[in-house]
Amino acid sequence: MFTTAWTASPQLPSTGFTPNWSQEGFWRHSLRQVVRLGAGGDRVRIRLSNAYGTSPLRVAGATVARTARGAAVRPDSVRRITFAGSPSAEVPARGTLTTDAAELALEAGESVTVTLHLDAVTGPATFHAQAFTTSYRGAGDLLADTGGEGFGEATESWYFLSGVDVSAGRTDGVALLGDSITDGFGSTPGADRRWSDALAERTGRPVLNAGIGGNLLLNDSAWYGEKGIHRLERDVFAHAGVDTLVVLLGLNDIGFSETDEQPTYRPAPRVEVGELIAGHRELIRQARARGVRAVGATLLPFGGSDHWGERAAKVSHELNEWIRRSGEYDEVADLHRALAGPDGSDALCGAYDFGDHLHPNDAGYAVMAEVVAAVLRPRAACS
Repeated sequence: MFTTAWTASPQLPSTGFTPNWSQEGFWRHSLRQVVRLGAGGDRVRIRLSNAYGTSPLRVAGATVARTARGAAVRPDSVRRITFAGSPSAEVPARGTLTTDAAELALEAGESVTVTLHLDAVTGPATFHAQAFTTSYRGAGDLLADTGGEGFGEATESWYFLSGVDVSAGRTDGVALLGDSITDGFGSTPGADRRWSDALAERTGRPVLNAGIGGNLLLNDSAWYGEKGIHRLERDVFAHAGVDTLVVLLGLNDIGFSETDEQPTYRPAPRVEVGELIAGHRELIRQARARGVRAVGATLLPFGGSDHWGERAAKVSHELNEWIRRSGEYDEVADLHRALAGPDGSDALCGAYDFGDHLHPNDAGYAVMAEVVAAVLRPRAACS
């Protein structure tokens, strides 16, 4: 029985926030990607997504190995990945593929490296824009390159890789559905300091990060992924072992209409709190239909940011009060109160502010993880 130990939510190829290879794609390349696991096991398999591909994706070969440093892997740990017994495969256009399992003992919190040899033209690549860790590219078949010398190019995005499963047999996974705050913007790149990482460390449970920078609850966009109410099935419930969903969405729906600095999302409609509540209720409905516990997180303080304004203040206050008091979520994680300044203001506490008054830093993400961990801890029985 397999448990999903790592995920990245697929996105449409786009220019993105930082330089990436999604629009050009790959041809006669090897692609090496490093991910950190939220669970351990004796066998491992990977999931590939061609969700936004218009033609089949040919994978000429693949390996998985323990990460050494940078693009290097531990030579004694390299395992060839097969596809229904074959060393190569095609992922259908708009489709996904799960590989066979390889024998490799891995521990929770360990980093693994997945290498894909892409010998045919891929076309624009389904990817995850903001990895906050480095991926590598080199010419030719580099599956056997354990030292990483052939990987001369680097980017901070993930491509085609949407999940890693291990033979843990666990059913206590926690999935986080959110935007750039869940994705980890503002955390130290390469250090695994997102709040999903911190939450996994505090709870010992697999934590799946289904955040997308800029994501909205109610509307699709070119850079920021499909709306939350539509991608929940693919990005959360399609993975194995999830029993809890934590929702932190709505800030961009509210804030994009306040700023002129988001040209990739125009027009930005002004949404009312009733629309946002309806969106949250749809997420709750989908979770309940799956027997998954739904935890609602209040929006973080964002006063003074480019998303802030009189109208944003009103709608965000109303949404947070509904999350706190309606009783519709199974549990509530009040992140707003935990990260607000000492006077309970609408601004992030300075010690937790990455610098844009919108995103937390490493310390802020650690506080978020502690608040949610407290909600997830089993309650003592009344005696």
